[in-house]
Amino acid sequence: MKTMTQKQQGFTLIELMIVVAIIGILAAVALPAYQDYTKRAHVSEGITLGASAKAAVTEYYVSEAAWPEDNAAAGLPVANTITGNAVTSVGVEDGVITVTFNNKVTTGDTVVFKPTIASTGGSITWTCDEGSVDDKYLPSNCR
Repeated sequence: MKTMTQKQQGFTLIELMIVVAIIGILAAVALPAYQDYTKRAHVSEGITLGASAKAAVTEYYVSEAAWPEDNAAAGLPVANTITGNAVTSVGVEDGVITVTFNNKVTTGDTVVFKPTIASTGGSITWTCDEGSVDDKYLPSNCR
């Protein structure tokens, strides 16, 4: 007697379930990494906004030999008008620049830039290792 063999067409239900499970595991691993990446990008935006304030503070110090008391003295707009996608304000107080973030990083978190004058040559160095933003979101030179 002749038996007929039928070719398999398509995937079985078990094979499809395995593929869906693998995709789910990959998504579960990738999502937290992507969220950290976006927060680092938002912190980078704040550091860029702080860079313009650093230029203003440096210019003030060069011309006046003192740190500006506030945004107005540094020639900057009011702190809460310097905003970005993730930044709520960039404020200057006695030469120290504070960048405050919204909920795209963590509401109220800050990065603080402090100027110091080098003992030789009078050059200004900026540090940004203070503030409340989690270290994993900061660039390596701010940790």
